Amino acid sequence: MRFRFDHAKRRDPDNLIPLSEVEGSMADNAGSESDEETGRLIDSFLRKQSADARNVFIRKYWFCDSIEDIARDYSFSTSKVKSMLFHTRNKLKKFLKEEGIDI
Repeated sequence: MRFRFDHAKRRDPDNLIPLSEVEGSMADNAGSESDEETGRLIDSFLRKQSADARNVFIRKYWFCDSIEDIARDYSFSTSKVKSMLFHTRNKLKKFLKEEGIDI
């Protein structure tokens, strides 16, 4: 059981790329906002999104699920999942800019 837990797909170091797609669009915020405040802002943003968009975003960037797994579990096409992630990332970027976080 412990081996399976340690080597689950979402914990496998080869599969861990959380927020890598978002990191490229965000500047270094050292000194402008604390990590805790940024986390609260992201949480606030996600609460305002549709349930599907929020769940897809969290599954991809928190649980590191593959696009194929997400699409299968929600009965979406992979292109729909990619599109949802693209639009949610862009909305997040705009939201963070409005909140004063340099992107």
